[in-house]
Amino acid sequence: MKEWQVYLLKCADRSLYCGITNDLPARVDTHNTGRGAKYTRGRLPVVLVAQSREMTKSQALKCEIAIKQLPAQKKITALAFQEAFE
Repeated sequence: MKEWQVYLLKCADRSLYCGITNDLPARVDTHNTGRGAKYTRGRLPVVLVAQSREMTKSQALKCEIAIKQLPAQKKITALAFQEAFE
């Protein structure tokens, strides 16, 4: 079973995008080639700024929801320390 991670990307317009994946390098490449989420397509290039430890898909989905509810300035810190779901 593949493990999942939550990740944060910083877009060219300085906004943040949060998502989950089970193959982080491939997912970041997908975003940067314009084949990722609709949100990031118009905000290229994107840079990975934070990622979680590996977890189950259920945990990753819960973490993603919690991260998305935080103010932008707290998202990176919360994900780095995984405060949002522990």
